[in-house]
Amino acid sequence: MKKDIHPNYREVVFQDASAEFSFLTRSTVPSEHTITWEDGNEYPLVKVELSSESHPFYTGKMKLVDTAGRIEKFRRKYQRLSPPMSETKNESDS
Repeated sequence: MKKDIHPNYREVVFQDASAEFSFLTRSTVPSEHTITWEDGNEYPLVKVELSSESHPFYTGKMKLVDTAGRIEKFRRKYQRLSPPMSETKNESDS
């Protein structure tokens, strides 16, 4: 069997920012942040946008998650390409 090919698993805290929910599990994901867990030990912290506590499938509630401003960025980008509403309205009247 080859040595040093398996990932280095360690305990990591994942924190859902929108639901104020955290859980401790094992993972290989890198993190620069740390947090003190309920047991008093310090673990790497990974912040996530969605978890089972905030996902619409599990909660039954629709919720728009736009933490990076993606919708506004999309509108600004493509607003330049579409004609203004006043021009479009005048053409349809003729």
